[in-house]
Amino acid sequence: MKRKNHLSIIIAIVLIVIASLLIWNNRYLTTLRGENADFRVWDTASVTKIFLADRYEHETLLERQESGWTLNSTHKAHSKKIEQILYTMNKVRIRMPVSVASHDNVVKQMAGRSTKVEVYQYVPRINLFNKVRLLYHEKKTKVFYVGEATQDNAGTFMLKEGADNAYIVFIPGFRGFISTRFSANPTDWRDHTVFHESLSDIQSVSLEFGDDPQQSFRIDNTGKHQYKLTRLSDQQDIAFDTLKVVNLLTSFSDIRFEALLTDILPKERIDSIVQSPFMHHLVLTTKDGKSQELKTFKKRFEASVNQFNPDETDEDTYLDNDRFYGQINEGKDFVLLQYYVFDKLLNGVSYYQAGNPIQYEIEHYQVIE
Repeated sequence: MKRKNHLSIIIAIVLIVIASLLIWNNRYLTTLRGENADFRVWDTASVTKIFLADRYEHETLLERQESGWTLNSTHKAHSKKIEQILYTMNKVRIRMPVSVASHDNVVKQMAGRSTKVEVYQYVPRINLFNKVRLLYHEKKTKVFYVGEATQDNAGTFMLKEGADNAYIVFIPGFRGFISTRFSANPTDWRDHTVFHESLSDIQSVSLEFGDDPQQSFRIDNTGKHQYKLTRLSDQQDIAFDTLKVVNLLTSFSDIRFEALLTDILPKERIDSIVQSPFMHHLVLTTKDGKSQELKTFKKRFEASVNQFNPDETDEDTYLDNDRFYGQINEGKDFVLLQYYVFDKLLNGVSYYQAGNPIQYEIEHYQVIE
């Protein structure tokens, strides 16, 4: 009995010591760092979710998954922008508190124009001096508001939820403001991938030309390193240059659009474009039966007005020789594309025919004399 009593006393003492150390450690770190001024996320590898919301009813939820980060549980998030926001949260530093004279005005401005940021991390319930960590769980660790840039554009106003004082923050070695890195608009976080397939996963590729159907074709994988090229206009199998076909199929490994226009251009404008004759209709099918489609359309500029005669224009419209429009994701998304990126995918069947020398397409470029 005595031994049991001694053991109980020892265990109680140990628990009391641990509890005291936890309380002291938490108070010490809070006092040392200043909780109201601690915007920094020290361990970005432990971040599981980032939620952003603004006063314009934009909401974005970024979640870490085994396959990568997702956007609003629907889309793949842009990897570079995820890296940027994590880097920013880790490197952000306090430059100075907002002055007493301007503090109220700054807080009022942030009430109308700011982004709320919630950070969730996988953290231990027990953390002894960062040496002993036990009972990990997901926890909302920081909530703060990101305001606009300072007048000199060298800092950004930030305020922690529940804090009385706002601060000007910056990133050492970077001159500029960081508010744009905390956009709550989901469009800004969308991954720009159109095609991301390896050669071994592609079953077929078909390409139709709206203005020249004779150039339409289909390539099928008929076996290991075996392919068939079919001209779609007459369903004729064509002898082809193997190197050119393989180069085409390997080009689908990383193809991206430049900008998402679905929520930027007026719906009437988008409807008008997609109802016009298409340039290309590209369909890639993988060996597991999934298909990805791209339909492209010409992009035109409005003609510039003659400054000497406003009623006269140089032309009614003229083509953009660098960019064109595309429709992806079963027609749900309307995007801006670059010829520089897509030209290698858009050659006609004659380009792949055996015996046809490689020709460099120059139709999309103007020679200025």
